Amino acid sequence: MSTSSSLGWPAGSTPSLPPTFRNASLGWPAEPGDIGSPAGRVPRETTQAVADLATTGPQAQPPGVEDPTGTPDGVDDVPRETTQGPDEAAAGVGVTDSRPPGTPVPLAVGARSTEERVARETRDAPWDGTRIITVSNQKGGVGKTTTAVNIAAAMALDGLQVLVVDMDPQGNASTALSIPHSSGTAGIYDVIIDGVPLAEVVQPCPQVPGLLCAPATIDLAGAEIELVPLVARENRLRRALEVYLAEQEQPVDLVIIDCPPSLGLLTVNAFVAAREVLIPIQCEYYALEGLSQLMKNVELIQQHLNADLRISTILLTMYDGRTRLASDVADQVREYFGDRVLSTAVPRSVRVSEAPSHGETVMTYDPGSAGALSYAEAAAEMRRQEV
Repeated sequence: MSTSSSLGWPAGSTPSLPPTFRNASLGWPAEPGDIGSPAGRVPRETTQAVADLATTGPQAQPPGVEDPTGTPDGVDDVPRETTQGPDEAAAGVGVTDSRPPGTPVPLAVGARSTEERVARETRDAPWDGTRIITVSNQKGGVGKTTTAVNIAAAMALDGLQVLVVDMDPQGNASTALSIPHSSGTAGIYDVIIDGVPLAEVVQPCPQVPGLLCAPATIDLAGAEIELVPLVARENRLRRALEVYLAEQEQPVDLVIIDCPPSLGLLTVNAFVAAREVLIPIQCEYYALEGLSQLMKNVELIQQHLNADLRISTILLTMYDGRTRLASDVADQVREYFGDRVLSTAVPRSVRVSEAPSHGETVMTYDPGSAGALSYAEAAAEMRRQEV
């Protein structure tokens, strides 16, 4: 029986093991009753020896003594770091720590390892200046607000100065960041309609240092009508944002604008103010239907109001790999948009849905969850994009 080099084993270096054997170093119990039938059981001593080998690698043998692992003399062992794949790193396989050999690696250790790896990757590829991204899709329930706040939190946790502008009258982004947004609170409505400086409404997120938010109140629901007779109605957010960024002593690295699920004047203001569009796409058929109209609107903005605007990022959300539909939608989106689609797809996660009820993003609510790790990977990919 050959062994997989992707798990860090040198090819042909281990004795044949029963097919029902479970490696204790991968987190499987090594109790005799959990291995299989009596005929296929492996003694605990053998299991421990193999687990020790997985953790420390084959040990050098004295001259004249046969190597029990079967490694030929004179052949160098392959380090685990060389053969460890990205999927195994994300799962915590091969994580080195202070635990005794053979101790199963908990999921949290693998999660921390992945977070540290993502942090190292993102710090190596910062961009220059301020990046302004609007998160938009007129289809509701595709994860626009969830994506906006979690990408923002992931970037801020990595040391960037991030501003979230909540343009959705529902104020869900403000809720997720623990920013008060009750009626009467100074917010983005006052900035767009009354010309209040953006600096007067921006508030810091209490859970994430370096993360700021301009909240949305219910008053913003009437802004669509109130904007109609105003002069330069499409440029109001852009002008306020330009003044705010110019006044800041500490440069703002990233501005993320969360749009409502519509293509009205609030969304137009977001498109005019931004340079990039991030489109979250739920892995279901309905999410694809409105994409053509959204892209037409982006083209109109490019032609008449903001020539610098471009669709830079597509993020697949609510991905369920168990269904053929999700895979088909993902394939169609990748075929059409190409490398603009992030390789990371955000899976359905209860933790992601629970976090806003505690006034947090999933990045702080449960950093080791699948949703948090996916958004951390997505943020790392966005850091590597050419701006």
